[in-house]
Amino acid sequence: MIQTRTQSMKIKLIISFLCLASVCLVSCKTEKKQVEEINTTETKKPNIVYILTDQWRSSALGYAGNPDVKTPNLDAFAKESVNFTNAVSVTPVCTPHRAALITGKFPTTTGMFLNDLYLPSEELTMAEIFKEAGYNTAYWGKWHLDGHGRSNYIPRERRQGFDYWKGLECSHNYNKMPYYDNDDSKMKHWEEYSPFAIVKDANTYLTQHANDEKPFLAFIAIATPHFPHQSAPKEFKDMYPPESLTLNPNVSKNYEVSARNELQGYYAHCTATDEAIGNVLNKLKELNLMENTIVVFSADHGEMMGAHGIKPFTKQMGWDESIKVPFLISYPDLGNNKGKVVNAPINTPDILPSLLGLSNISIPETIEGENLSQLIKNPDSETDRAALVMNVAPFTGNYIDPAFRAIRTKQYTYLKTEHGDVSLFDNLSDPYQMNNLYNAPNIADIQQELDVKLNEALEKIGDEFKSREYYLDKWKYDINNSRHAIDYWSWEKGEGRIQSPKPIKE
Repeated sequence: MIQTRTQSMKIKLIISFLCLASVCLVSCKTEKKQVEEINTTETKKPNIVYILTDQWRSSALGYAGNPDVKTPNLDAFAKESVNFTNAVSVTPVCTPHRAALITGKFPTTTGMFLNDLYLPSEELTMAEIFKEAGYNTAYWGKWHLDGHGRSNYIPRERRQGFDYWKGLECSHNYNKMPYYDNDDSKMKHWEEYSPFAIVKDANTYLTQHANDEKPFLAFIAIATPHFPHQSAPKEFKDMYPPESLTLNPNVSKNYEVSARNELQGYYAHCTATDEAIGNVLNKLKELNLMENTIVVFSADHGEMMGAHGIKPFTKQMGWDESIKVPFLISYPDLGNNKGKVVNAPINTPDILPSLLGLSNISIPETIEGENLSQLIKNPDSETDRAALVMNVAPFTGNYIDPAFRAIRTKQYTYLKTEHGDVSLFDNLSDPYQMNNLYNAPNIADIQQELDVKLNEALEKIGDEFKSREYYLDKWKYDINNSRHAIDYWSWEKGEGRIQSPKPIKE
């Protein structure tokens, strides 16, 4: 009897011990799971939403002080982000800017200094770097880096690391914009004004991926406000009677009428595109994604619009109307930096390394741009730096213009052409760049300093600033004699030829 009781007690003790051990084990697992969840939250990298527009000059925004254009959504976003007031396009035209943006390298290094070239697959690109870091990647809209004509299908292996794809090489038919849907090689068309249609699809993607374990890189390339300007929706054009529009004092008399007519459609595109961008920003807020997302709004280049006697539609010039672009950036834990201004220029090759810096991703040694993430996190309006801007071989309507190299600081523009002409502008006292100070005695020291900075910038990237013919010959580019550009139109007849900085293996 005693023995039986003893055995019973032992059994109860064993059961009690096992229960306690089980509770402890469950508790430990629960605690471990909670720690893992916390660590996952802490270590998940920020999403990236990059909104790139086409030909939107920095002055054509309400928050930039424009008295005419209506951009309420971007004006509000400027108060919620860091504003780089002197952002510049390294080469103010489509393909060179886009190539520099996604590689972080200068056009003289990659050879991507003309429109309609093919960016070699050997180049390491934005999407490839973020994919390697665990990101989903998606792209919408105008691409202009494929060099296989402007309407051909771009297969997955030529999308430079972007997986989700609803894009096209190049089109400015905004009311019947063609595109290709991922791996479907049949051309489709957006069913409404393309900025609205593209954003709707992008918002669907954001909704579907909002709670993914993996972060995403969503690149939204909207082709407006690039011409044709009169194709903007009528309701937006009606907001801008041409006779009511303000012209800058540097717009030539002979372009006043055409500039006002073009500005009507240009501003209409701006306002419509602002509405589309507002839809993206509102969706990010609705999905509670702003707390862990870097959002950028920018453009690939500006637009002369009659300034300095240069006809509307023109870019590729060294004037601010052409090179200066908007650049707003918000990021997680922005806090008290909302609405702050940075006057130091950010240049196109600086953007990729800065995004990598903000995302705590190692920056490849091949990238030439500077990581400005600390300046973005600690915005200082007094900081200054020099941004190198260039046009290696002007083409199409700019073919008669000389190649140039220039330095843009927060105050000065210093530009040299291949023919030896020099311009120096104090952009604070002369914001419309109407008074060339080159060789003015009272600015001799500053001129010397800027000349040194320009030479240092060129030396850093190994650019000897030779003639356009030198670079065209170096990269073996064949420029069409009648249109003075890479021949992209022959692809429509089945006679196109790929031109690229590296030989293409088909």
